[in-house]
Amino acid sequence: MTTSPAIRTLIVDDEPIARQILREELGRFSDIAIVGEAENGEQALAKIGQLAPDLVLLDLQMPGLGGFDVIHRLPEGALPIVIIVTAYDEHAIRAFEAGALDYLLKPISQERLAKALDRVRTLHGRPRDVAESLGRLIEAAEPPTAARARKVVGRAGEEYFLLNLDDVLAFQAERELVWIVTARQRYLATQALSHIDSRLRGTVFQRIHRNALVNVNHVRRMSPLSSQRWLLTLSNGQEFTVSKRQAHNVRRMLQW
Repeated sequence: MTTSPAIRTLIVDDEPIARQILREELGRFSDIAIVGEAENGEQALAKIGQLAPDLVLLDLQMPGLGGFDVIHRLPEGALPIVIIVTAYDEHAIRAFEAGALDYLLKPISQERLAKALDRVRTLHGRPRDVAESLGRLIEAAEPPTAARARKVVGRAGEEYFLLNLDDVLAFQAERELVWIVTARQRYLATQALSHIDSRLRGTVFQRIHRNALVNVNHVRRMSPLSSQRWLLTLSNGQEFTVSKRQAHNVRRMLQW
């Protein structure tokens, strides 16, 4: 009988007593391995980068960088499961609705912690689901004045990545596959192009063909092929043909 690998856990809280309580409560679970603690947001970011924990128990209310700040600034490639820890119910509800796997209200009960860890075990080892949950949470952590939908999940081989949308040049569908095009490489998207299009409406991404969305900030040249057809060249040199149906959108782009 094989046993599941331990869930490597980082505790983040500015109160030493709160960290001690969590450490003691987590010690009751044989499959939880505490790999570190952080007392502020800066330490949390450093240790997430160094330790690559599977799970982060994250306090939202901390001096300096709060929990949502930490979520927004996660190191590149970091894909931890996040459980929010807070004394304020409204913050917990916001985080949970946004995509946090679960939340714990202080004072934390053993029963509530056990239920949260059951959800962690369900997600542990499923990087795509972890990435998508974290992506939703990062979007919700954006300041109210910031543009939403700043991250997208992409797959390269067996690994999943949270990609900044500013770095995405285009989304391109090929039959049942959807490619995320960046300057460096292509990634497989985890969602259909229609869903991505719906999510990104009102942003810098423009539908130019039934099989393509492009980031207008990466359009470097627009060449007319006919009165109703255009050829777009992106910053990486890749070319896309604009469909007749979307030609009016390109004309609007030219006015920018």
